[in-house]
Amino acid sequence: MARFFLFCMRIWDLEPARLCRQHLLGEHRELHALWVILTKEKTGYARHPETRRWRGKLAALYRRHEALVAEMARRGYRHATPLAAAAAVGLAEQKEYTDTPGEQIRILRAKGCGCRV
Repeated sequence: MARFFLFCMRIWDLEPARLCRQHLLGEHRELHALWVILTKEKTGYARHPETRRWRGKLAALYRRHEALVAEMARRGYRHATPLAAAAAVGLAEQKEYTDTPGEQIRILRAKGCGCRV
């Protein structure tokens, strides 16, 4: 199960408020997995496109996490898995895309999951 979870890893580039419950909570889980890969220099999935696009951008990944956490709180979810702010180094903005935001909207629309896209 963990192999499948990491293989399908995706960090969306859309506002967290637009994500349905499944995608909001799923992205939060996947972001934590990605954080461990990058901060602990794990070799598994080091060449995954999502891993490669976040390498050198831990500050941006940290900001994405904080945005997800804020949306989770707004929806009434409790958050108990903070990231180490001291490890949030590198670029603070993500400008690389595996799929453009427009393509991400198309992908989410096709799922029919309740995301506001």
